[in-house]
Amino acid sequence: MIEPWEDGTVVRATRFPDYWDYNVVRVERDTAMSADALVAFADEALAGLAHRRVDFELADAAAPLRPRLEALGWRTTRLVWMRHEADPPPGPEVPVEEVPYDAVHDLRLAWQREDFPSLEPSAGQDQPDFFAQAREVALRRDARVLAARDAGAPVGFALLEHEGETAEIAQVFVHPEHRGRGIGTALTRAAIGAAGTVRDLWIVADDEGRPKELYRRLGFRPAWAAVEALWLP
Repeated sequence: MIEPWEDGTVVRATRFPDYWDYNVVRVERDTAMSADALVAFADEALAGLAHRRVDFELADAAAPLRPRLEALGWRTTRLVWMRHEADPPPGPEVPVEEVPYDAVHDLRLAWQREDFPSLEPSAGQDQPDFFAQAREVALRRDARVLAARDAGAPVGFALLEHEGETAEIAQVFVHPEHRGRGIGTALTRAAIGAAGTVRDLWIVADDEGRPKELYRRLGFRPAWAAVEALWLP
C-alpha cells in the first residue's frame, strides 16, 4: 500500500508488518516539518507496528533533523547507493559457494546482535516473524546466498537479489572473528559475478563507514545519498 502525503509517500505491507523496508514513511523532498512533528506523523502513519522508520531520499533534507531524532532515541544512518560500473581487480583466493537461504541463519542472528546491541542477546530467537518475513521477501526477489566457510561452518555470506533487469547485493556480512582475511572482498566479488548481465547492479553502504571504500575498489561508484531513521521495536 503506497499512499501520498505532503512530503512523500507512506509505504505499508500488511503481509509483512515486521519487514522494516516495506513499512516506512518516505520523505522524498525537503520538508519544513520539525523532527518532533515528523515523529508524531510516523506514529500515526505506522500505527500498530512494533517499529518506526523514516527514510529521507535526500540526505541534505535529513541533516538538520538528525540530532533531534537521535536525542529522541532514533537511530539514524547516512547511506550511499552505489552502482557497479567497472570490473573489480584480482582479489584474494577465498572459496565461495552458493548455499540454501537458511544455511546462514546463525550469521543473520550475529549480524542483528552486532547492529542492534540494545536488543536482548536472544532477540533474534524471539522474533520468528521478522526472519520469516525477510526470508519470504528475499525469495520473492530470486535471492541467492553465497557463503564462505571455515572448518565447514559458514563465516560470511552475501545476499544477491534480482528484480527485472536490475540486481542488488542486499547484504554482505562476515563474522567479527573472521574479518581481515579478505572474506568480505571475496564474497562481494562472487556476488558481482553471480549477478550476470544486468542493466544495473547496486549495493548500499554506510556513507560514514569503511565498507564503501571496499565497494569503490571493486568497481562501485556513488550514485546518491539518503538517510534512514529507525526507532527499534
